[in-house]
Amino acid sequence: MTNPAFADIGACVFDAYGTLFDVHSAIRRGGGALGDKADAVSDLWRRKQLEYTWLRSLMGEHVDFWQVTGDGLAYAMAAQGVEDSALHEQLMNLYLSLDAYPDVADCLKRLRAGGKKTAILTNGTPAMVQAAVESAGLTDSLDAALSVEDVGIYKPDRRVYQFAVDRLETKAERICFVSTNAWDASGAANFGFRVAWMNRFGQQPERLPGELSAVMASLEELPGLLGL
Repeated sequence: MTNPAFADIGACVFDAYGTLFDVHSAIRRGGGALGDKADAVSDLWRRKQLEYTWLRSLMGEHVDFWQVTGDGLAYAMAAQGVEDSALHEQLMNLYLSLDAYPDVADCLKRLRAGGKKTAILTNGTPAMVQAAVESAGLTDSLDAALSVEDVGIYKPDRRVYQFAVDRLETKAERICFVSTNAWDASGAANFGFRVAWMNRFGQQPERLPGELSAVMASLEELPGLLGL
């Protein structure tokens, strides 16, 4: 049954990293040399990557997500006492071909078959997201891949969400936004999107502005919310 909040949705817009693509798959595939430090490096890498986007936005010191990702990895490796430039380069290259989650491809196909536009709205650079989409075989399942680099600031700045409205030529209230990242879901909801927070990892909801329209455990639930 269609969730009333999603009764007139024209487009579904997805966050990329952590939502469609598993950010920890790079270290799972190439971090064997880290031994028992692998999980700690992966977790800290992701945390610093996000923190640097927020802090650089506040400082007015924007650099692209590739540099932020590299800086986050360098911090995480140093924090665990690992100095290995070759490993750093290897892991960065693997970040261009992250694993897509198992529920992604079928969900996108069902949305497209149901007449919905599908797009990515990501902090990643155009080159990064293109590589990830092609590696995962999702090119034909997406109408657009939108990068914050066209705006010059990171999510959750309102200008990023407005960029999706402008590019998709769809009103905010007719866009269903999906993110695993609770802070991103809150930011998008506060902007005016209809947000389905995909709480894939059983996180606590953020204490931030923005009313979520639905909470899912998997992308398998999304077509049903839209009546597909």
